[in-house]
Amino acid sequence: MDVGGVGYELQISLNTYSRIEGMDSGQLLTYLHIREDAHILYGFFDRAEKDLFIQLLSVSGVGASTARMMLSSMKPEEITRAILQGNARQLESIKGIGKKSAERIILELRDKLGKGKDETTNISSVTSNTLEQDALNALITLGIARPAAESALKKVSNDGTGTDKVEDLIKKVLKIL
Repeated sequence: MDVGGVGYELQISLNTYSRIEGMDSGQLLTYLHIREDAHILYGFFDRAEKDLFIQLLSVSGVGASTARMMLSSMKPEEITRAILQGNARQLESIKGIGKKSAERIILELRDKLGKGKDETTNISSVTSNTLEQDALNALITLGIARPAAESALKKVSNDGTGTDKVEDLIKKVLKIL
């Protein structure tokens, strides 16, 4: 990043990269992570991503590179939603996050993120239902992009032909895709 003729190296998530790709100029929020052997600058496109990064750093066992990996794998709203819903399985799908780490993140951050943020987490109808969440996770595992899978799940859930099996829901979504 060039700031007034001075170049800075920033570590950014894939989420931030996808939002700034192709931009000639703009503004990034930064966080300076000071370690014994290095001072590393992290850049964020928006306040939600930076705030969640800082919250993740407060969790025992989660370092800056793990927090950045989490933000690269999922959008901040999705991570927050998974934490608030106690969905350890969704967090485990992130590279470098095991069962114990996922449970620790949920345990340590659920109350912090839950305070006053219910209106901003924007929990979609697709992920508020555990059946649909399981179907979404399965579709993503099959290699279907998250936005396409979420869109198809919304169409299936809005058509009024409900189902009580994840398999049936996945089959209906695959027909749409």
